[in-house]
Amino acid sequence: MGIVIAVYGKGGIGKSTNSANLSAALALEGASVLQIGCDPKHDSTFPITGNLQQTVIEVLEEVDFHHEEVAYEDVVKTGFAKVDAIEAGGPPAGSGCGGYVVGETVKLLQEFGVYDKYDVILFDVLGDVVCGGFSAPLNYADMALIIACNDFDSIFAANRLCMAIEQKSARSKVKLAGIIANKVDYVNGGGTNVLDKFSEKVGTRVVAKVPFHDLIRRSRLAGKTLFQMDEDGQDVCTEPYKNLAQELLSENPFSSVPKSLGDREIFELMGGWM
Repeated sequence: MGIVIAVYGKGGIGKSTNSANLSAALALEGASVLQIGCDPKHDSTFPITGNLQQTVIEVLEEVDFHHEEVAYEDVVKTGFAKVDAIEAGGPPAGSGCGGYVVGETVKLLQEFGVYDKYDVILFDVLGDVVCGGFSAPLNYADMALIIACNDFDSIFAANRLCMAIEQKSARSKVKLAGIIANKVDYVNGGGTNVLDKFSEKVGTRVVAKVPFHDLIRRSRLAGKTLFQMDEDGQDVCTEPYKNLAQELLSENPFSSVPKSLGDREIFELMGGWM
């Protein structure tokens, strides 16, 4: 059985872009990879496949939600570097529960037996953990990664995610593999001082620093991974993913059970760190 990784972070923080490029880096290191998008926007795998593929929910709707009539090939598409891609989808806006859809997708994948088919399965999960459905991938994951920026809102969300991972680790094998710092201003010497302090406080570390670079925005719009963008800046943008992929595939990758902070404690500490 391969490694199952669940990627979390505040809404709009860049989870899908980071997930797609990490999946590509893992595949280029020789791993067989499945990326599962768990967001109603169903655009997590867009850089991998180059299109908005049909979602699990759309496929199930076509067969009146009779799971037995759905084949694995109906919901999976293969993209860049032979990464397989699935999009869970979601209910129409204003109706239903996105967390429920995530949970149902996890169950369907279990029925397909996909957890034994890949070296790495990567869940790209929407937003913060606000209900059991969103946290369902943590029941199957070996590791979680948190995407955050060097700012208050994303670190507050990261702390809540640490809390969810901490709680889940008491009943399952999941641990935190670290925090990916996104949109790091490397040109002007902008650092990750607040993220570094937070990581140390909760017992984890910053495992990658992704630069704030326009090539990343343009690759996303083009429906490509950074590894397909043969332009200036490609090396500086892909290096964090290459290094992280090698770490995750190593014999003993870093992981820990985080010790989350209370809401009031994080407010008080952040004021002194900023």
